[in-house]
Amino acid sequence: MKGFQITFFTQQDRKYLGKPLGEWLLACARQLGAQNATLTAAGESVDSQGRLHSAHFFELADQPVAVALAVDEATAERLFAMLANEDISVFYVKTAVEFGSLGRAAS
Repeated sequence: MKGFQITFFTQQDRKYLGKPLGEWLLACARQLGAQNATLTAAGESVDSQGRLHSAHFFELADQPVAVALAVDEATAERLFAMLANEDISVFYVKTAVEFGSLGRAAS
């Protein structure tokens, strides 16, 4: 299937509507029909202003988080239309991809 890989980058401590932003993005993607999405916590990242963000043993609030989705074009359009109506700011990368599944499903 052809579509897009969309990856959002944020931090663990960023919240929207009472939820961590990464979890909120994942829930929205699922609600809009995304069937393949992953939320990943990272050790370190650099933001668009060049600031370093990292997870520390005692403080995980600044831990970088990425939400990666593989979606078809219609789902991507619905997702970006919904996000345009929300009061958030989040960096993303959108790349055209081919995606699918291989092998047999477990019985």
